[in-house]
Amino acid sequence: MTDRLIRITTALAVVAVATVAAVISYRHAYELVHSHGESGPTARLVPFTVDGLIWAASMVILDASRRKHPAPPLAKWSLAVGIVATVGANVAHGATHGPIGAIVSAWPALALVGSFELLMTLTRAAASPDLTQNEQRTEVEQTPEEAVLHEYRASLDGPGRPLSQRYLAEKHGIDRRRVKRVIMNTNSEPI
Repeated sequence: MTDRLIRITTALAVVAVATVAAVISYRHAYELVHSHGESGPTARLVPFTVDGLIWAASMVILDASRRKHPAPPLAKWSLAVGIVATVGANVAHGATHGPIGAIVSAWPALALVGSFELLMTLTRAAASPDLTQNEQRTEVEQTPEEAVLHEYRASLDGPGRPLSQRYLAEKHGIDRRRVKRVIMNTNSEPI
């Protein structure tokens, strides 16, 4: 219960900080875009493209992490570019007020990115709890079919699609037809 309470209160704090930071960061980016010649819908929407890129890249990285896959290079690159863009826009907004103004204006963007990434870290940690030695020993003693069955069933509860037969076959070193039989038997049995 304590771990769950910690996760819930941390998530609430992160969401609160991220909400406040997002509103301020959006205003800074909007004012910057507007002061550089854009108006109307363009000025209102451009800031969303920056933070939307950060969101999308973070979700792709989170999904890869939950599936125990490496993060795609494009997602890492997009996250980095999004962070640089949002911090840069906020710095540029405050730069007319000198170095202190630039730092103060940059803070909401840094708080937004930092709190969002903390939430992603919390989510990744909750998705892959540490195994005890007994669980590790049991996993080693499993047959490849049992390991496929366990991993496939676990992927049914995750976001997105279940793990592919090809991925499971390659990971556990067995034929795809055997993986297909295990999955077909799983789908016909109660879980």
